[in-house]
Amino acid sequence: KGEAPPGTLEAAAGMNVPPPRFLVREECRERWGKYVCDGRRTISEIAAEFPNFDFSEIVHDEDVFYSDERESDDHCCERAVRFLEWLNQRPEKCIAVVTHSSFLRHLFGQFGETLHYEDRENLQRLAGNCELRSIMLCSHGVKDGKKIDPLMPSYAAPSTVRMSSHNPSE
Repeated sequence: KGEAPPGTLEAAAGMNVPPPRFLVREECRERWGKYVCDGRRTISEIAAEFPNFDFSEIVHDEDVFYSDERESDDHCCERAVRFLEWLNQRPEKCIAVVTHSSFLRHLFGQFGETLHYEDRENLQRLAGNCELRSIMLCSHGVKDGKKIDPLMPSYAAPSTVRMSSHNPSE
């Protein structure tokens, strides 16, 4: 438990607040395949470096999604919608999502066709490095309770490229 931010009702009442949870999801990772930088190490290696992150919803320790072929635009868009469906099921009211620009481009590119040109361009533009963008997800009270299954790999051939562990102290 931590201190509440100054100026909040919780701080005025002297209340402690729980630290934020860091949930890790495969759906909102960078587009995978072809480029080594778009693969990942094993979850067991990553979890050792980030002990405060919750990797419990990651099914596969190995990167089963990475292959020698680049993930298609259509698949990345489908994955983005799956992530939104999962996000909509969350009980929290404010959620920070940390992801990559290509994923965001595929996500936001599916929305905004009825918006004014400038608003649509702003929504669909490529995210800058380390950009903070605030979006309100409106489910209009619809939380159907449907279970969102974990992301599973297709049956494409696995990559022939292997990710090596990098020890910064070496």
